[in-house]
Amino acid sequence: MEPEKFIEFLMSRRSIRRYKKDPVPVDLLLKLVEVARFAPSARNSQPWEFVLVVDQDVKRRLVSIYPWRQPLSEAPAGIVVLCDETKSPQFFMYDCANAVMYLMLAAHAYGLGTVWIGVGEKEKRMVQEIVHAPPNKIPIAIVAVGWPDEKPSPRPRKPVEEITHVNSYGVRP
Repeated sequence: MEPEKFIEFLMSRRSIRRYKKDPVPVDLLLKLVEVARFAPSARNSQPWEFVLVVDQDVKRRLVSIYPWRQPLSEAPAGIVVLCDETKSPQFFMYDCANAVMYLMLAAHAYGLGTVWIGVGEKEKRMVQEIVHAPPNKIPIAIVAVGWPDEKPSPRPRKPVEEITHVNSYGVRP
């Protein structure tokens, strides 16, 4: 792939909050996980696991614990990303964040839309209970997945010059 086309692909990904009702086949969700497992992790610990949520009752239970639930309630599927803190005690959150991003980029490549729904301290136990995850499998995200029913414009971004320093903070390029 030409670098410019790949950069264009990366910059065209958007958070999707409205989805068509069409289901996402489980085999396609598995392809997203296949890609996500190639994300980098500290010491190649690969502390992630994924719960594919396609049962609407399970999804409704997850939706019920969130005040910002609209995207997950509209999406035909969700993926709960669990992270084993015992496999990467210092870096499990970073490792699994990488896996979430790989998963979202894979979805974008297949024409699917996603949005990252963070799992806060308040929701962790409830998510674990709903998906029957053991205590050491920490949910860090639920990714709503579906066929986009919107095409959002890019959101404003800070200029590169405002966020970049050379060798020392405050030295602008």
